[in-house]
Amino acid sequence: MAETHGQDRITLGVEVSSSSLGGVYLDARGTIARTYRKDFDPASNTVEQIVALVAEVKGDLDHLDCLGIAVPGLVHGATRKVAYSASMPAHTEIDLAREVARATGLKTTLENDANAAAYGEFRLGAGRNSRDLFYATLGAGVGGAFIFGGSIWRGKAGFAGEFGYVTINSEGMRLEDVASSANIVRRTQNRMRQDNTSSLSGLDERRLTISDILSAAETEDDLAQMMLERTGEYVGTAIASVINLLNIEAVVLGGELMDAGHYVLDAVVGRAKELSFAPSFAGTRIVAGTLGRNAAAAGVALLACSDQQGLVVED
Repeated sequence: MAETHGQDRITLGVEVSSSSLGGVYLDARGTIARTYRKDFDPASNTVEQIVALVAEVKGDLDHLDCLGIAVPGLVHGATRKVAYSASMPAHTEIDLAREVARATGLKTTLENDANAAAYGEFRLGAGRNSRDLFYATLGAGVGGAFIFGGSIWRGKAGFAGEFGYVTINSEGMRLEDVASSANIVRRTQNRMRQDNTSSLSGLDERRLTISDILSAAETEDDLAQMMLERTGEYVGTAIASVINLLNIEAVVLGGELMDAGHYVLDAVVGRAKELSFAPSFAGTRIVAGTLGRNAAAAGVALLACSDQQGLVVED
């Protein structure tokens, strides 16, 4: 059964990332009415920071019915608790959804950020009008999510879609080892030591960021463009496996890396085409997401008032 958003209810979705809280509230028609962005300190209490954002939103609205929280990490399908998070391990020690529900009085949903972003793109973004979809997020980490028949497919325990763990060569190298932001920076730093013609060579190598590489690519820096295109080829290799196994209808790519535009997308499509079973590839469209950094918050807001069993926590 497809998950549906209660169109008569006002919902707020909050994405927790390593540096910010991104909020999206949906009106009664299920469309994005307003967005919020707040600094987030992972060393401080997550519940308190989310509750503070909710209080701000409530001050702007007549009422608020439901709250959805999207987090990086594995969310257990039965308990709806964070089972593992490399970037925010403290979240495994608390029942995040229940604590926020108690503090706010709102029905509260907890969801993996990739699953939430996939659902956002499926309902409101680049995946609209699709029945089945694979979503990949390319940023600080590499994640993935599946939509089958209009619903998120979570797997037996809720851990499906760990795209970053897909191996892309015979040595067992995982996609995240080369395609996460930190690993793109690492690979670029290694290459800079061999190429002093790049505009990046004028920067402090130790402080190089993915934003520096994206900016250099926009100014037609050959090294930056090459590193992004090669990253796209790695991603395309993994995408080909998804296409070959599932004959998926749509592949949507999101996350910070997609700010690189065609440098990454063209390489992904080209490599996936090269390695995919041709009839399967012909039936798949590979596109960039359209919701940008609001994808996960919008998706978990759509899920927040869902009546699907096990999804919503009430105090």
